[in-house]
Amino acid sequence: MTQIPTSKFYAYLSRLRWIKRWGLMRNAESENVVEHSWDVATIAHALALIGNHYYAGQFDANAIATAALYHDAGEVITGDLPTPIKYHSKNLTRAYQHIEALANQELLALLPDKLRPAYQQVFLLEQQPENHRRIIKAADTLAAYLKCRIEVRAGNLEFKQAALQNRQKLESYRMREVDFFMRVFMPDCELPLDGLLLDSARANRPMEAFQERG
Repeated sequence: MTQIPTSKFYAYLSRLRWIKRWGLMRNAESENVVEHSWDVATIAHALALIGNHYYAGQFDANAIATAALYHDAGEVITGDLPTPIKYHSKNLTRAYQHIEALANQELLALLPDKLRPAYQQVFLLEQQPENHRRIIKAADTLAAYLKCRIEVRAGNLEFKQAALQNRQKLESYRMREVDFFMRVFMPDCELPLDGLLLDSARANRPMEAFQERG
């Protein structure tokens, strides 16, 4: 077999844990890109399944979750540019999108030749179907909103306006999958651990009683 040279692709990806998000804001709890990417992937997977099972959608939930994992991978080269700066003007937005595209191509170029086409399909959002991109974008916003809510609950009013802006953005999407997630999953995200455990105990009590009677 032809000798395949070593690749720095995963060495770069592993450093996403050192890229901090929300860099212009005081954080009660810091968040890195690896943590954010996990959140986006799991939420995107859930949104796709919600769409499929409740609204007759035809999403490939696994492909969406995989693409979501890599949606910010280029930030290992560019760093995380805070949203207010990224969208401060059309010129800045276009410039950052160009740099982001170059960073993604640089990372993909590190892969062995035969792997590169497969990674491009999940790595580059422009190669994703439009409905997949919408799901990933919504999941990205939901993850940001959850982060803002965590900060506000911790008493950090630095995130109060960001929470409002992300909530308004979610409403503007007019996506049934997002509305479902907000209605079904979001409320319990506000609970402390004791609240989660208490609710679980209550939910299990009828089954335990039934088993005892049996």
